[in-house]
Amino acid sequence: MANMAQAIRMALHYGESHLGLKDIFGEDVGPPLGGVFTATQGLTTTWNSPLDERGIIGMGIGIAMTGRRCVAEIQFCDYIFNTIDLLKIAGNTCWATYGQFPIPLVVMTPVGSGIRGSIYHSHSFDSWATRLPGWKMVMPSNPLDAYGLMLAALKDQNPVLYMKPKALLRVKGEELIPGEPSDEKELRSMIDAPLGDRSQWKPQWPDLKEYVVPIGKGKRLREGQNGTVVTWGRMVPLTLQAAQSLETQGISFDVIDLRSLYPYDWSMIKESVMKTKRVLFINEDTEVTNFGEHLLRRSIEELFYHLEARPRVLAGKHLPGIGLNPVLEDNSVPQLHDIIHELKELASEVP
Repeated sequence: MANMAQAIRMALHYGESHLGLKDIFGEDVGPPLGGVFTATQGLTTTWNSPLDERGIIGMGIGIAMTGRRCVAEIQFCDYIFNTIDLLKIAGNTCWATYGQFPIPLVVMTPVGSGIRGSIYHSHSFDSWATRLPGWKMVMPSNPLDAYGLMLAALKDQNPVLYMKPKALLRVKGEELIPGEPSDEKELRSMIDAPLGDRSQWKPQWPDLKEYVVPIGKGKRLREGQNGTVVTWGRMVPLTLQAAQSLETQGISFDVIDLRSLYPYDWSMIKESVMKTKRVLFINEDTEVTNFGEHLLRRSIEELFYHLEARPRVLAGKHLPGIGLNPVLEDNSVPQLHDIIHELKELASEVP
């Protein structure tokens, strides 16, 4: 099975071959590295930009305004904050021009903690991103969704922010991507560059098929009765592990992988909460003005009389950064034991 980095790479290759993708660029995106996480390795339309995040986003907007589809990567989301004004422009251009200038731009960036990246390589960006009207935003939690969401992003005429969780990029999937060989060693030999001299290496791409995950559609991963848990990105596998461990105690939860932060699948959330009467939103961004707080507010406003317990948000601590020491990182963002504790509290709260 492919890991997430390989899945993204294959999706971008499909985009080059079938969807009119002409430019994939950013710092170290082109040869010989193919991205710091190798998600752009072996692709034909990649090129290296200067070390200038504002230049990368500005170039992406310019290319997209001509109608040419492109993917611009910010190597770590920690360095995207100085482009906020440009991201705002990308989001309002189609609206401000009365539809004359769609922006078929995908901005791809790794997000979150889990790689011991310390203060400059552990940020999340989802809460900041959802304050940018005009953008669509996705965050996969597994390789198959990573492939399908990238294809959806490459087909969209709106700017799409594609956030890939750093800690999940080397995690293998449980489902084959359409066209992927079943032998993971065969896949590696086909599309992973060798160590050392790569000057003569060319990938041998599998016969990949179209598979699109619609932007705005969540996925229910588990069925339960004691509450609803809504999460995305890196927190999805941890939440599934927590929910599975509690089933041995007779406690079960609906677990929803949101997949798209905007537009998001409110109908799925609403249906589940009306069934279970309880809800917890989990993510690793900082807890103050967190996107989970928006979902909590909407739950209170629209579902108040269906709730039997107060809705909750479990998020990262409101700290200036995450320390390099594992103890500091593990106490800055939710861990498995934190999720288990919150789920037990949610299930046991008396109406």
